[in-house]
Amino acid sequence: NLDWAAFHYPNHRAVTDGDTSVSFSEFLRDANRMASALVNFDIQPGDHVALCSPNSYEWMVFYFGALKVGAVAVTFSHLLMKEELHRTLTDCEPRILFTADEKLEDLGDYRKGPCPEMIVCEHGDIPYAHLIEKGKSEFKTIDRNRQDTAAILYTGGTTGIPKGAMLTHENLQSSAFNVAHYERSTEQDRALCFLPLNHVFGHVHIMHSTVLSGGELVLQPAFDMEKVLEAIKRHRVTKFYSVPTIYIRLLRLPDLRERIDSVRYCFSAAASMATEVVREWKERTGLKIYEAYGLTESASIVTYNHYCRHVVGSVGTPANLVEVQIRDLEGNVLNEGEEGEICICGPNITKGYLNQPEETEAAFWGNWFRSGDIGVI
Repeated sequence: NLDWAAFHYPNHRAVTDGDTSVSFSEFLRDANRMASALVNFDIQPGDHVALCSPNSYEWMVFYFGALKVGAVAVTFSHLLMKEELHRTLTDCEPRILFTADEKLEDLGDYRKGPCPEMIVCEHGDIPYAHLIEKGKSEFKTIDRNRQDTAAILYTGGTTGIPKGAMLTHENLQSSAFNVAHYERSTEQDRALCFLPLNHVFGHVHIMHSTVLSGGELVLQPAFDMEKVLEAIKRHRVTKFYSVPTIYIRLLRLPDLRERIDSVRYCFSAAASMATEVVREWKERTGLKIYEAYGLTESASIVTYNHYCRHVVGSVGTPANLVEVQIRDLEGNVLNEGEEGEICICGPNITKGYLNQPEETEAAFWGNWFRSGDIGVI
């Protein structure tokens, strides 16, 4: 995605993080530097490298640098407590960990173990700036099979116990393309992202699709009402991604439409949106709030509520090449109008859970992934 965008839109702004903005050619240069530095540390295709820090341009450089060398990028929240962090690291065994200084105390004695071999942060084994200085600005991306794992995203799923969903290059590419296509994304778009990049919504739906379409990603580490509104105004943001509670808070603003006058597209995820909120938003701003259905294991969207026929209260119809069925507890396909488990088949579906063969087997009926969610067509 990055190579493609940098080839077609080298001088377009790719990422804005605070007061720093970089073009796609600069972004690619830095990702190449990171990739060649990782090779210098003997990172091989298939090796795990982990990211555990807030949103930042450096996070994106490390991530895309890892993908360029064929490594597997394992992403999880920087808000994990000490025991959760240790459990996750023990499960994925990354050779390198990109993190923030505030996590060093939580890592504690874990740093004495065999994994990770190196911690990248200001007061870790090597600072990000020193690592990237070791790299070269030219690097040929290593080809991987479409079924090879590209990223592992941790999710509680239906059991509440974090599991690493292994997402392939095909999973990421097909989902990013579907999002960009259905949202009619272009190189002129500027998407605001304050949602965590380690989560599938920020990771695939926002980051990957924006890079794929050659648009600009305006990054923020977390949600802050005034900073969000200031960023929309300053950077003329055209795409706004959020969750229902934030839309409700924004509706309290008396001058809402004036504060977001550059926005052309609104999307909500993470929880179902009350229909009255969608209708009030439309009345106040003239904009629809689009919803979809998806999960970590589906690398983002499964269904999508269309531009051409937006239905309030619906999550739409299946995305391109994705199939959806409603089944009963025995796996029998139910008819329209009958409630049951949402089952999904398509190029976006995970190959399984890391180190969890039994959980993986239980999550599938053949090629059909069992979401654990209840739905009706």
